Amino acid sequence: MRCMNAVLIALLALASPAAQDDPYLAHARMLHAKYPLIDGHNDLPWRMRGNFESNFDNFDIRSKHEDGQTDIPRLRAGGMGAQFWSVYVPVSLEGADAVSATMQQIEIVRDMTDRYSDVFEMAYTADDVERIFNKGKIASMIGMEGGHSINNSLQSLRAFYRQGARYMTITHSANTPWADSCTDEPVNGGLNAFGETVILEMNRLGMLVDISHVSPDTMRDVLRVTRAPVIFSHSGAHGHTPHVRNVPDSVLPLVKKNGGVIMVVALDSFSSPEVHAHSLEMQKVREEAAKRFGEDDERVRQAVEKWSESHPRPTATLSQVADQIDHIKNKIGVDHIGIGADFDGGGGVEGLDDVSEYPQLTAELLRRGYTDEEIGKILGLNVLRVMREAERVSRIMQREGNLS
Repeated sequence: MRCMNAVLIALLALASPAAQDDPYLAHARMLHAKYPLIDGHNDLPWRMRGNFESNFDNFDIRSKHEDGQTDIPRLRAGGMGAQFWSVYVPVSLEGADAVSATMQQIEIVRDMTDRYSDVFEMAYTADDVERIFNKGKIASMIGMEGGHSINNSLQSLRAFYRQGARYMTITHSANTPWADSCTDEPVNGGLNAFGETVILEMNRLGMLVDISHVSPDTMRDVLRVTRAPVIFSHSGAHGHTPHVRNVPDSVLPLVKKNGGVIMVVALDSFSSPEVHAHSLEMQKVREEAAKRFGEDDERVRQAVEKWSESHPRPTATLSQVADQIDHIKNKIGVDHIGIGADFDGGGGVEGLDDVSEYPQLTAELLRRGYTDEEIGKILGLNVLRVMREAERVSRIMQREGNLS
């Protein structure tokens, strides 16, 4: 891993003339050639399904596009080493429909890696990621976003693992029957007994347990039950920005004890306290208008629009994403930080609003005094460590032959 990726060195050197004028940015690009940037969450597959009929003839990512946040030229400019592609399906899909739609999402990722095989290659292990990165390709992994995708079935979970899924987010925006989401009314108080079984089966398979989107009680239950390190594939620090999706400071020591990694997100309301406060205030305005105008959606919309004219939305900045990283580092250390921007599922961060801009974040960390070794960990070495430990735990549990 310490050898330089010659392909990335050449590509990154051409990515931006600004690098020649900014020594921090030039240094950042060299670090992206040395260490694999492993991003925890990108929603391009869902965008392909929703906007382009899952067909890369309709949206050829080999070309740079003005819309969206992900294409091959921008991935290369951003120094991407490995990407977890989210195979998200909405919680409105239930039962067998959720299982089927998730399988279809997996096929989009496989179609992409086959079509652009000179750029992407599927990865299933930490060794695969390193091997593919050293070939100058982008290692592609699959992350399932939401436990509803398995339809309460361990058999479905195993089938998804065989199809290449290497993490599962335990919930999305709604509870599953066995785990509570942070954006739903709690039912289980965290995990129930079947939920604990799901976590242990994921450990046995070697599938990373992702606890973005879950309630704090579910976080604590997962961290109590799991035998392998966890990830937060796209979350921030609640102690910096009190968004309900961010990780509470009280949970951070448990993540450190577990050896897990928080992959810091680049979403405006997750990253900026000012944007988050603005969003909450706008929601209050909307709720009050709904009380006044009932089902007259147009009058509600007009009330919110009028308020927004006099209360412009603040701008989240790359610096605030770096502040999130600082916060986690100060609380539990650099060994527990990664990157999971959630591009094509969000955005709104000035200076870090598509996949081409990752070196700008790396340059900002360099300006703040982060060492090359620390940045290497944040870019990808921490996630590789977690993957290897999950693989080791899987081997042990499979030798044991049970879930205890």
